[in-house]
Parts: sequence; structure tokens; C-alpha cells
Amino acid sequence: MQSQVPLYPEQASNFAPHVDNLMLFITLICLFFAVAVTVAIIIFFFKYHRKKPDDVGVPIHGNMILEAAWMIVPLILAMAMFGWGAVVYVDYRRAPQDTLDIYVIGKQWMWKAQQPNGLKEINELHVPVGKDVRLILASEDVIHDFYVPAFRVKMDVVPGHYNTMWFRPTKAGRYHFFCSQYCGTNHAIMGGWVTVMEPSEYAAWLSGTSGSGGNPVVAGEKLFTEKACATCHVGAGVGRAPSLNGVYGAKVLLADGSTVIADEAYIRESILQPNAKIVAGYQPVMPTFQGQVTEEQILALTAYIKSLQSQPVPEKGSGVAPATEKK
Repeated sequence: MQSQVPLYPEQASNFAPHVDNLMLFITLICLFFAVAVTVAIIIFFFKYHRKKPDDVGVPIHGNMILEAAWMIVPLILAMAMFGWGAVVYVDYRRAPQDTLDIYVIGKQWMWKAQQPNGLKEINELHVPVGKDVRLILASEDVIHDFYVPAFRVKMDVVPGHYNTMWFRPTKAGRYHFFCSQYCGTNHAIMGGWVTVMEPSEYAAWLSGTSGSGGNPVVAGEKLFTEKACATCHVGAGVGRAPSLNGVYGAKVLLADGSTVIADEAYIRESILQPNAKIVAGYQPVMPTFQGQVTEEQILALTAYIKSLQSQPVPEKGSGVAPATEKK
């Protein structure tokens, strides 16, 4: 017997029930008014159609109650849709603190994922059930869009920019993901599978791989040395550039008096466009590495910087903590 296509994909994440309930609410409201308007048209057609060629309709002067109801009721329903959708969206855009971070890079026409231990996957993504997972998304060429229907999550993957999305898988199994933004001739084949595993199985799978040989922290440290970054970013904070110890996740004080959080996007910008945000107390002497490092190398450098979570050193020229600074 041929299997039937379900009305909705399987619900396999924390967001799926909320998105489905919201869509059901909107659909029912639209269906109710579509039926009501259609029925009213049919009734009025038969009830008020002209019986004789010389009939003249009765003058209608309006009804304030009806007109007010026609404005107020749709307003209430529209605001209910907006409020419900806003709650779901805000939850989706605010990832929890303790997440499993996985890097995903889109490239014509494949998806490359990197697990925390350095294991790399192509068109496959393994995650544990019940764990908050955050994907850090980047593109090496054009705009893509990472979409997992069973999770009800999707996010644009834009070149030159990091986007993030998070979800909590609720059911073990294999779920299809694909690119939902046309990205070229082979766009239709750009997809893969998310494999959701029990935590113990995921840990066993992760430890049983050769990912440790490609540990991104080790690769980032090697690249940090090869690019001579250590000559300026001295750990004690006495170099020409600020110390990177403890910088990740901290507030960075800039030369213009503003602050910025040192997240993945900030680190990436610091590597490729070091003069975009000058750190207070330092000169814009860092060269750009635009075109000299790949997205995967940037991820490795980011992983290494994230590992430098020792105590911050005093800010150059002041008494505040500086590990929140960048060249």
C-alpha cells in the first residue's frame, strides 16, 4: 500500500507544537470568515435580488454597531495572531545559555557540519534528543536557507555573516533538512538528514569517531601561531593588541565609547574587517585577513579564542578589565 503524505510533517522539536497550534488558529479564523462571507453572499443574492425590472432598492443609512464590530473584532483577532506569533518568534531567537554549539556551512550544493569535538559531517547532522542545540550558520558562496520541517525551524545562511538558530529535539529518529532558498542549478539536491539520538548513543557515536584528530581548538591554535597573531595578542595584555583571554562572551569597550558583545560574529568581523570596531586604548594596526582564511579556518580560530577563558587582565591604560577588547 502506498504511504500517504501527512498534512503536517512529524513534530520532533520543542517549537513544532507551538508553530502548528498558531497556524491552526490562523487557518481556522481565515476559514471561518471565508465561509461566513461566502454564505452571506449566497443568502443576500437570493434574498435581495431585484424581482422586477423597475424595482428600486431600499435606502440604507448604515449601522454604527455593525461598523464598529467589523473594525474591532478583526483588530482583536489580528493582534491575537501577532502576539502569539511574537511569543514564538522571541523564544526562537533567544537561545538558552547552555547549548550544544554546532557549526554549519552552506556551499553549493552541500551542507558541512562540525561537531564540538571537530568531527565533520557532509549532509548529515547528529544531535542528542532533549538537548538544546544551537547551529551557527555561515555560507561560502551565495544565500542559502537551512530548513528542518519536522523541527519547524529555518534560518537564512548569508555570505559574510553569521546567523544562529536553536531547537530542542524531542523524538529520536531521522529527519530531512534542505535548502529552502534557491541557490543555483542543483538547489533541489542540497539537503540531508538530521539524526536525533539518545544522549548515551550520541556520546558513544561522538567518542567512537576520529573527530579528535581534527579538534577545532587545536587547529585554531596552530593557525593562530602560523598567522603570527600571538606576536600582538599577548596573553598578559602587554602587546600591541588586547589579550584574548576571557574575551568570548564579554562586553567589549570600543574607541567611540560604545560596547559590543564578543560573540562569533564579532570575532569573525575582527578577523576580516579589523578596523570596523576599534577597541578603546588600542590603535588600528591589525591587518585584514580577508581572502586569506576560509570559513572553516575562521571557525577554528573562533573555537580557540572561546577556549581562552582564563581570568581577564587589566585594560591597557585604565583600571577596567580588558579581555573585552579587540584590536
